[in-house]
Amino acid sequence: MTNYRAGFVTFVGRPNVGKSTLTNALVGEKIAIISDKPQTTRRAVRGIVHREDGQIIIVDTPGMHRPRTLLGERLNDVVHATLAEVDVIGFCVPANEPVGPGDRFINEQLEEAPKARKIAIVTKAETVSRDVLAARLVDVQGLREWDDIVPVSAAEDIQLDTLTGIILALLPDSEPLYPSDMKTEESFEQRAAELVREAALEGVHDELPHSIAVTVEEIVTRDDGVTRELYVNIVVERDSQKGIIIGRGGERLKRIREQAQREISQITEGRVIVSIRVKVAKEWQRDPKQLGRLGF
Repeated sequence: MTNYRAGFVTFVGRPNVGKSTLTNALVGEKIAIISDKPQTTRRAVRGIVHREDGQIIIVDTPGMHRPRTLLGERLNDVVHATLAEVDVIGFCVPANEPVGPGDRFINEQLEEAPKARKIAIVTKAETVSRDVLAARLVDVQGLREWDDIVPVSAAEDIQLDTLTGIILALLPDSEPLYPSDMKTEESFEQRAAELVREAALEGVHDELPHSIAVTVEEIVTRDDGVTRELYVNIVVERDSQKGIIIGRGGERLKRIREQAQREISQITEGRVIVSIRVKVAKEWQRDPKQLGRLGF
């Protein structure tokens, strides 16, 4: 296969700069959940972009941050391990916020990946005027010598093809690394658990988003062969948090279940029925054994 390139890219940046939204937009399918809460992404989720002249494997990682728990440390470990392996790093800065200490901290971490090519991506370009966007590009340019700088909007599909072309040009010559019909390595069970967590994150505040984990206990296919029942646990750290998730009269839990059911139905054929139990695992973010049971 002549002039074909394939390789790995990861997007790094502060929480909520639009990394997962950008990943989904480039892949063309929702493979990473979206929330305005920090630490929404907790695993290295791979999404595959297919082009005639190449294949980009995007590794969506947690936002880099200063950890306060063992979970936080392990999420940072995921980021550092990914940086060491990818061919290209896309450093994301939102157009609607000034470059700050958090961005500079992450920029310094990129020194850990001397071999990776580095591009700066100014996200959410649709949210600001041209003058503000130009000023942000200048700010980002001052951080280091980049292989390229590009403003994009995942929400309005601005410059996404340009970004894809820039990344592809920086990847090594290679045969395809994945089948042409594959969009992600994530299993149905993993994606379903994440969609339940996305629904649970909606509208919660303070420390609760960090305290929510989700496991799929069992998936049962009914006798009709087309209906799947998912038995799911939402895990929190305190009894008071359990009450918040369930809500008055079970109203919030019902909303979570209905939203999750709708979203999961989008990634599978047939009917999906979701059953959710809320469990308490005291201080699981700080407990190595609990973290292991929850897949961290």
